[in-house]
Amino acid sequence: MSSVHADTVADLFPAADPSVLDQTATDPATDATVAGPAVGRVGTARRARAVVADAACAEAVELARDAAAADGLTDALLPSAAGPAGDPPALVGRHLGFTVEGERVGTHWFASLAAGYPDWRWAVTVVRASRARQVTVDEVALLPGDTSLRAPAWTPWAQRIAPGDLGPGDLLPAAPDDPRLEPGYTGADTDPAEIAMVADELGLGRARVLSPIGRDDAADRWLDSGAGPDTPMAQAAPAPCSTCGFLVALSGPLHLAFGVCANAYSPRDSMVVTLDSGCGAHSDVGPQHARGQAETVLSTLGTDGTDLVDTDLPAAERSEAAATTS
Repeated sequence: MSSVHADTVADLFPAADPSVLDQTATDPATDATVAGPAVGRVGTARRARAVVADAACAEAVELARDAAAADGLTDALLPSAAGPAGDPPALVGRHLGFTVEGERVGTHWFASLAAGYPDWRWAVTVVRASRARQVTVDEVALLPGDTSLRAPAWTPWAQRIAPGDLGPGDLLPAAPDDPRLEPGYTGADTDPAEIAMVADELGLGRARVLSPIGRDDAADRWLDSGAGPDTPMAQAAPAPCSTCGFLVALSGPLHLAFGVCANAYSPRDSMVVTLDSGCGAHSDVGPQHARGQAETVLSTLGTDGTDLVDTDLPAAERSEAAATTS
């Protein structure tokens, strides 16, 4: 009976003492070598004594194999190659070893043949109660090996959320230490009600306002959204947005560089634009600003093939005239 490598056991059982993982014990009943902690500590005041593998637990290979196969079928696993689909032995490969966990407790290891789980291992822990003859299954688990494909580390939702993910009814609370925000002035600590009213009118009645970091982030994001002066439409515009009557000014420091377009015919309607941006729907645009429009040209050298007949002629003469022109 082969033994599980000590490094693998150390990864699976980090609480175990690494100094005793390489020790092995011999099963007196089967003369088999079992891997795992051969020394266990029972309290700090008692001397350590050897933990011998229970013969009944070590011999319960088929019991452990059937338990692993049943667990795989319950989880709807499919075999990768060996055996027909649904055959229990097809999910469980060869026996890899037996690890002593404690008195009358041990874990059988099997190779996994389940599709999508290469280099994974079945770990079936069996136990025999004191003075009992029958071995029972305590736990079944499918554990990854050193080269197994594993899921990436879990990322908190606050780090996974992206712009556009918020939907109707969703709530996205801002963190208390959000660097984009800083304390504002609410007037709550001011006695005169008139001062608090003026603060509200000036837009100061908020617990938190944009910080310099938040303003810089917004400015960079708006520039990257195509609202700047480098777009082809802005370069072909007759005048900048700063002179357009459809521009709605912003308040605060951002008004020095940005505004909101309120022209329904502009492709930037209801969007933030830079003051030096522009489009062809400027409020002061006129015929003199038209560029690249060719003058109307009349061709007198031919016709478009349409037959012209005088509708005032009698029907017989109209038919004769149409036949003559055709």
